[in-house]
Amino acid sequence: MVINMNKKKKLKSTFMQELHHDLKTLKSLPWKKKIEFFWDYYKWPAIAGIFIIITICTFAHMFYEGQKPCRLRVCVVLNTDENCSPWFQSFIESLQSDGKPGAVDINLDQPFDYGNMYYYVQEIEVMTTISSGRMDMAICSQDMYSYLLALNACLPLDQALSKELVSSLLAAGKLVYDTANLQQDKNGNVNPADGIDGYYAVTLSETEFSNLYNRTEDGTEPLYAVIISNTEHLDDCESLLRALIRP
Repeated sequence: MVINMNKKKKLKSTFMQELHHDLKTLKSLPWKKKIEFFWDYYKWPAIAGIFIIITICTFAHMFYEGQKPCRLRVCVVLNTDENCSPWFQSFIESLQSDGKPGAVDINLDQPFDYGNMYYYVQEIEVMTTISSGRMDMAICSQDMYSYLLALNACLPLDQALSKELVSSLLAAGKLVYDTANLQQDKNGNVNPADGIDGYYAVTLSETEFSNLYNRTEDGTEPLYAVIISNTEHLDDCESLLRALIRP
């Protein structure tokens, strides 16, 4: 026990001597050399510190954005590179004509593609956006729709929408019946018993929006509209859905 205490004191003494020597050297150098000295000796702790600060600031900003008054937040992930901002600008003007307070946020910059080697980063971005309350609806490709289903993040539309709209969508064959909550375990297996069936999406095929912004080469890539399960803005979600399904 005494030997261990002596070792600790010796190590502490050596560390203090090295620190004192570094500080003395640093004080004697000109400013440019001080920066070089600091970088040579402390670049990895500095990089780690900067990364931690950026991460904290990013999540703080996301939390702040999630608390801002907003009547509708929409994430758009198309199959094409088309710019649909003019369509949404027209929709926003129409929606806000009722005079109700709150902004409308349309996120056109969220990538999501399982063909991308960094798809797991995109999954984290989407999951964080949803958990922080910054997504009420998603207009998305098959890849993102599949991920939202796996997260069980899609609100069953027969529960979310008015009976009149549900009946209309069913008659038109636009409600998509699917299974949510199917996730792989650590062995890569999926338990079908975990699945929850329901109408989770609206297909936007043969709509004005799809004709304008989903003109893919083979014309077979689907585009879906999904209401996120933790939304508090169902009325505005339904307004957007009605606009999206216009033929």
